Amino acid sequence: MSLFRRRKVADTATSDPAPAVSETVTTAESGAEPATASSGVVDDPAARAAAEAGAPPRAVAVEAFDRSGGPFDVSEVDEDEDRLSLGGLRLVGRQGMELRFEVEEATGRVIAVTIGLNGSSVQLQAFAAPRSSGVWDEIRTEIGEAVVAQGGASEEQDGPLGRELLCWLPVRTEDGRTAHQPTRFAGIDGPRWFLRAVFTGPAAHDPAAAQELESVVREAVVVRGEEAMAPRELIPLQLPQQPEQAAPQAPQAAAADDLKPFERGPEITEVR
Repeated sequence: MSLFRRRKVADTATSDPAPAVSETVTTAESGAEPATASSGVVDDPAARAAAEAGAPPRAVAVEAFDRSGGPFDVSEVDEDEDRLSLGGLRLVGRQGMELRFEVEEATGRVIAVTIGLNGSSVQLQAFAAPRSSGVWDEIRTEIGEAVVAQGGASEEQDGPLGRELLCWLPVRTEDGRTAHQPTRFAGIDGPRWFLRAVFTGPAAHDPAAAQELESVVREAVVVRGEEAMAPRELIPLQLPQQPEQAAPQAPQAAAADDLKPFERGPEITEVR
């Protein structure tokens, strides 16, 4: 049985796969508590030294990530598999999973979904990519340069999702000090699409804490569609479909009906 809690957060994400660090910080903090040591901010001397030195990130071209274990293209999975449909993405649920949807205020379109689980989160966005080549090597370099330009530090590393970028983003703590919040960027190139995953909280720097969220990313399915799209164009997402309104019922029957998924209310849940 898996539980989804859905919250809608307005205008807190970017539709650019390689955003400026100021936008990245906003995304990382979306729906989170203030930046303190308990919320994943680390006052790391090594990160501080790297930031002060202004060292640019190393650009390393690597072999294509092996997607045999996911994330998957929609053509690679059975249609009847039990995944939650979010338009351009389909996700497998977990007990206690919370979904936050970032919505572009000007247009109302859903531009990102953030999955919260066990005190950490990962933001997912899917983008169109060229048929003949991937874009992660290029985007990874752009993100690292943006982080360094605004006083942070970045380091490339090999991770469970291929070549990744570990960044330390400068944040102000409640007592006025400057600390550094680790944020981990992963990118997976698929057939005509690119999936970006941004880990925050303990999952950004603790491999044990990241395992379950990494599994969510691995099990994700990207629905690219056949229409023509420019490289890096955001693949549209959508809120989960709501159940049809049921006719009025007796109190006892209505109580049982509360278990139906995604009933509208202050917080929407799905129980499977």
